[in-house]
Amino acid sequence: MKEIKVGLIRVVTTTNEKVLNAHASLLTSRFKNLDIETKCIPNQPEGIHDAETEKIAVPKIINLAKDFESKGADVVFISCAADPGVEECRRLLNIPVIGAGSACAIMAQSLGNKVGVLGITEEAPEVMVKILKEKFVCSIKPEGVNTTLDLFKEEGRANALKAAGMLKEKGCDTIALACTGMSTINVHEDIRENIKIRVIDPVLAAGVIMSYLQF
Repeated sequence: MKEIKVGLIRVVTTTNEKVLNAHASLLTSRFKNLDIETKCIPNQPEGIHDAETEKIAVPKIINLAKDFESKGADVVFISCAADPGVEECRRLLNIPVIGAGSACAIMAQSLGNKVGVLGITEEAPEVMVKILKEKFVCSIKPEGVNTTLDLFKEEGRANALKAAGMLKEKGCDTIALACTGMSTINVHEDIRENIKIRVIDPVLAAGVIMSYLQF
């Protein structure tokens, strides 16, 4: 099996090694041929949660992506559902650049008919809505969850579960998670087990796409 070198970019600044490498751990537990190095952008402890924080983050993401390519990465994965800097990096790099949001939406669009988006912003990421097209039903933000840090609180996790239930009540047959912080806490497993609905995790969706590079 061909080993794939992945440069993984986290868009939340952290010195906690467990949190930093949470997405790499999730990916390598499922995709054994991924060799992942993770780096986070500096000076954004609350990550990306609106247009302003995304604008500030993009140049930092580009710098990390260039560095990964120069070190021999086969692919760069930007682990954020808004796909910040993805298009810019694709224009500048000669290796594939995968965004968590588009990967998640592509998977949801392929597997579901009525897709609900669960994220941390009032509106679903534009890139996801564009891909889902007529299959997009609606988007819900859990109460009290405004940044990725809120998901680490017990209340944030519980409210994410409640919001998932609301999406099912609205007729959705699939939920696309629009925040990779939800991947960090493995909330997709809670939703699948408790709400009994198909859930697309953005980090795992990206893993499916990256693993195809072995062929």
